[in-house]
Amino acid sequence: MTNWIKTTMNASLLRLFLVAALCLLAMPGARANTCTVAMTDIDFGVISPLASTDYTARGTLTVTCNWVLLQSALLLPAANVCVNLGSGGGGGMGDPRYMTNGGRRLGFNLYTDASYSAASLWGGSGSTIGAKPVTGTLAGLLGLGGVTRSVTIYGRIPAASLAGVGTTANADTVYVNSFAGHGTLQYSFGADKPCTSGSTVAFSFQARATVTNNCLIGTSDLQFGAGSPLSERRASAPLSVTCTANSAYQISMNGGASGNPAARTMRNGVTGETLGYRVSSTLDGPVWGDGTGGTTVYSGTGSGGAQNVMMYGLVPRQRAPTPGNYRDTVTVQLTF
Repeated sequence: MTNWIKTTMNASLLRLFLVAALCLLAMPGARANTCTVAMTDIDFGVISPLASTDYTARGTLTVTCNWVLLQSALLLPAANVCVNLGSGGGGGMGDPRYMTNGGRRLGFNLYTDASYSAASLWGGSGSTIGAKPVTGTLAGLLGLGGVTRSVTIYGRIPAASLAGVGTTANADTVYVNSFAGHGTLQYSFGADKPCTSGSTVAFSFQARATVTNNCLIGTSDLQFGAGSPLSERRASAPLSVTCTANSAYQISMNGGASGNPAARTMRNGVTGETLGYRVSSTLDGPVWGDGTGGTTVYSGTGSGGAQNVMMYGLVPRQRAPTPGNYRDTVTVQLTF
C-alpha cells in the first residue's frame, strides 16, 4: 500500500496563512473542493518473445486536490484518496493481466513498488487476489492552490509470458491493454472520513508493448565418417530454428567452396582434389540451396519454441580420389 506524507507547518506560518485565508471570505465566486487524477502510459517498448528475461517499465500516478475556505471548516484541510484499478480491456484481473492483439495475449502486471511481488499488485477494493488500491492523505493550506502528490507505478512482463507470443505478417506488432473505464479515484475531504464516503472520478491510460519479429538459428556439422567413395555415404544432422510464433521464415545455403549450390564439393586441403556431395531437407529430396540452378529453399513458420530442421547429406558413388580428409564450409542463411 502506498501512502503520501501529510504536509505540516510551524506556528508562525500558521498565523500568516490564517490572515491570508480570512481575506478569501471577501472574494466572490466560491469553488468546489475537488480531487483529480492522471496516470501516464506504461510503455514496455520493443520486446523480443525469444528473450529469456523479464521486461519492465514505469509510469507516474499523480493526484491533485484543491479546496477553498468557503467549502471547508478547517484551515488545514485533508483529503483521503484511494486510486483503484480494474483488469483493463485485456481481462485477467488476477496475476497476470493481459495486453492483447486480436485474439493473442501477453501477460503482464502493475505494481506499487519494484519488488514486483503479489503484495504490491495494484488493484482495487474487493479484489479477489488481494491487489490493493493506491491510498494516501493529501493535506495543505486553504487559498494556496492545489496539493499534488505523485507515485511511481512499476510494470513487468515476466519471461514466462513471452512463450508463444506472435506477430502479424512478420511485422512488429503492438499489444495493448486500455484501462479506460477501469480506473477510479475515490476521495473524501476530512482526515476522519474514508475515501469511499465522498466522490468518485474516472481516469484512463494504456499499457503497451511492441513485439518484434525475431529468429535464432543453430547449426551442426554433417559428418560422413570414413569410407570409400565407391559406395554411397549418408549423414544427417539438425538445424535448430527458433522464431516468433506465426513468423514465416526461409533457410537457404550457399554453394560452399564450389560456389554452386547444385554441385557442392568437399576439398582435400593437401592434394586439392575434390569429392562431390549433396544436401537436402528431405531424404533424397531436391538439393537444398538458394533457389538457383534447380535448388530449393526450406520454408517454415515459427512456433515461438525451438524447431529441428533436418539436413540429409549424401556422397554419391564417384571416382576414388587420394585418401585423406575432405571438407567444405557452407553458409546457412535464415531470412524472416
